[in-house]
Amino acid sequence: MIGTILMALVAGAIVGPLARLVLPGKQNMGVLLTVILGALGSLIGAFIYYKATGVSDTKGIDWISGLIGVVVAAALIVGYGMVTGNRQTR
Repeated sequence: MIGTILMALVAGAIVGPLARLVLPGKQNMGVLLTVILGALGSLIGAFIYYKATGVSDTKGIDWISGLIGVVVAAALIVGYGMVTGNRQTR
């Protein structure tokens, strides 16, 4: 389980920018906030995957958990924009 948490945090550096890529328009936030929201999305995605399947540790990369992390991170980025009042621009 510790390995899953550490990998989810490391994946945040990848998941955050991927989440911003799948969202239309431009998000007004810095790189650090993107990585933090990506890490949170990865952690929440891994937790959702664990609760849904009961699998806590896999051999290699778990693509389904990663995809869930991207979706959650995208939702967090949109939510952050809504809370702070930053509108996405084209």
